[in-house]
Amino acid sequence: MKLIIAVVQDEDAQKLISTLMNEGFGVTKLATTGGFLRAGNTTLLIGTEKERVPLALSLIEKVCKSRKQIATSPSPVAGTTGVYVPYPIEVTVGGATVFVLDVEEFKKI
Repeated sequence: MKLIIAVVQDEDAQKLISTLMNEGFGVTKLATTGGFLRAGNTTLLIGTEKERVPLALSLIEKVCKSRKQIATSPSPVAGTTGVYVPYPIEVTVGGATVFVLDVEEFKKI
């Protein structure tokens, strides 16, 4: 038995959950926050048999594509102390961070 932990961007979460469930995977959704942009993301817990891990990973990769997004980053104003002006920067968001763990014991109570 394996446990897949997938951290995905909020906007990819619902489509990924639907895709995984249509393929017979059980999914537990956790709302989480973190990363460079401090934006909301979703952590999915997926328990599955070892043989089905490649299918789950391919579905995650298919749904969670990386994309560019404009974010603002503070920049100090020259000659002043403590004054920052936001300026736009392009960052890559999306994709998924995935961990696959061995499960020693599984019980559904």
